[in-house]
Amino acid sequence: MPDLEPAADGDAERPQDLGDLVHLEARQLSALIRDRRISCVEVMESYLEHIDRHNPRVNAIVSIRPRDELLAEAGERDRQLRDGDRRGWMHGFPHAVKDLAAARGIRHTAGSVIHRDRVADTDDLFVQRIRAAGAIIIGKTNTPEFGLGSQTYNPVFGTTATPYDTDRTAGGSSGGAAAAVALRMLPVADGSDYMGSLRNPAAFCNVYGLRPSIGRVPNRAGFVAQLSAIGPMARSVTDLALLLSTQAGPDPYTPLGPHTPLGLDSDPARSAGRLDRDFRGTKIAYVGDWDGYLAFEPGVLEVVETALGEFEALGARVDRVLPAFDPARLFQLFLRWRWWAQTGNAELYDDPATRDLLKPELRWEIEHGLRLTARDITEAVAERQAWYAAVVDLQRNYDYIIAPSAQVFPFDKTVHWPTMIDGRPMDTYHRWMETVAPWSLSGCPVAGVPAGFGDSGLPTGIQIVGRAGQDLAVLQLAHAYHRRTRWPQRRPPPGLAG
Repeated sequence: MPDLEPAADGDAERPQDLGDLVHLEARQLSALIRDRRISCVEVMESYLEHIDRHNPRVNAIVSIRPRDELLAEAGERDRQLRDGDRRGWMHGFPHAVKDLAAARGIRHTAGSVIHRDRVADTDDLFVQRIRAAGAIIIGKTNTPEFGLGSQTYNPVFGTTATPYDTDRTAGGSSGGAAAAVALRMLPVADGSDYMGSLRNPAAFCNVYGLRPSIGRVPNRAGFVAQLSAIGPMARSVTDLALLLSTQAGPDPYTPLGPHTPLGLDSDPARSAGRLDRDFRGTKIAYVGDWDGYLAFEPGVLEVVETALGEFEALGARVDRVLPAFDPARLFQLFLRWRWWAQTGNAELYDDPATRDLLKPELRWEIEHGLRLTARDITEAVAERQAWYAAVVDLQRNYDYIIAPSAQVFPFDKTVHWPTMIDGRPMDTYHRWMETVAPWSLSGCPVAGVPAGFGDSGLPTGIQIVGRAGQDLAVLQLAHAYHRRTRWPQRRPPPGLAG
């Protein structure tokens, strides 16, 4: 794997107050460490003090390792630098891994009391890559139980709040990651996304999240193109691209063959390619509420549609246009794929000792999955192919598709999920975030970017959908948008300086 470097304009001066280190973008922090203008120990101390001050407000980082161990590892990183042994662009970075993934020597609970005491003895592949790039794993970021639902609460660690109103949810399932990045408790964060788990919390926390193309970052999908994807979160698109370039790349071979037969065999450095690009003449399709099919909390669409003007200011043309596919069919298709995926937890359901420890939503998913027939799955595969064909047909005339990232603003964190939006009932625990499901099913790359704030002061976001495999093109448009808006820097969380 190449030693990817931050962009040339990522340099920054050593701050007089080391508490300001946490406010630097990851590329700037990397340059300071690389040039030994700041030590890894100073970085770790600054971040740990910042975490001590702010994490209790949001409960984003969990299973934090002992301070003396982390400072000792930071000291070793400094010794490596003195010896000319720089591991990569994340050398000396504090990093917390989403608690759905395994990180060696750290609890791996998946937010479930069933796994409360489980400690990982290996790293997942993307975690290996983050360590190899020089990061120090300080702990985990909080997630819903087994990652289900876009509300980060579980019986092991409790609930994660958005730093924009700590009485409200950070979203999920990468809610801990999003809140930690927004509050400057991590330079960047990893997340995963099945139904918007990188995009919805990015919207609720005013940061960036990228769901890559299928296969860009290897996971455990095997021979089936399931919907889960691993991706980065950050406060700038440059940082997003840098972390993606670390996570991405083909899975190495073992004596039994490749781990991920659907993985993309491409140079991960391409993900951090040149982001500057001219967008004059670019054509964008805006799907909005699908002609009223989707319910939205009042104010959300107004923020999203105001943000469309930023793309027009870049020289793009934005048209209101929809794929030629019934959105009601799409959600039924999503449900079948979700049910099928959750049968992987059937062993826990079969055992009476663990069944009652599962959240009701997971039991509901498994019960429906166990009733699926081979014909149901065959039809679902055909339906997904038909949906992808409709997306490709729209993309023949449009370079990008834009959609809202969320149908509501961040809601009361004591509420498990919204049962009503603008007077319309939500009949499942994930119906309220239906806006993200079509793009998960497409397998296309999708960036979740901040859209701005409603009258209540709460954030929301938009999705930028690109053509299959064209992750860099999505990052380029997101980067151009970020340079105009800079929402994470313009509107940091209240109380951040306190």
